Amino acid sequence: MIYVLSVSIVLVLAMIVLGIACIRKGLNGKNAKRLMGINVTALFGLLIVTTILLLPLPASAAPEDAVSGGGEGLRYLAAALSTGLACIGAGIAVASTGSAALGAISEDSGLLGKTLIFVGLAEGIAIYGLIVTILILNS
Repeated sequence: MIYVLSVSIVLVLAMIVLGIACIRKGLNGKNAKRLMGINVTALFGLLIVTTILLLPLPASAAPEDAVSGGGEGLRYLAAALSTGLACIGAGIAVASTGSAALGAISEDSGLLGKTLIFVGLAEGIAIYGLIVTILILNS
């Protein structure tokens, strides 16, 4: 467990140093896209490494031992992924509907109630991910 913690700390610190180095160079369109690509690649690399390191190794060949200790780490990973991906999706949806709602409200202020409904529906995606996470952790 200490090995997993130390690897995670090193990877997070490496991402922070990489981000600071890219920010010092200046963020224009090309550099910002490259920084985003590097961060996304590092995030999924961290997820893959963590998944591999958290997979438990069965102590014996008995099936009941392998089943009882086999899914604890993957359960937490599934809960984190369901919340994280739902929140990312909700952020993308709110960004597009929110900007469109602001444009519509600036032209006709009577559309405020209708546009708030669409933004609220987009935020509901994150709540669905949270409900799935609660179901995963309580099973």
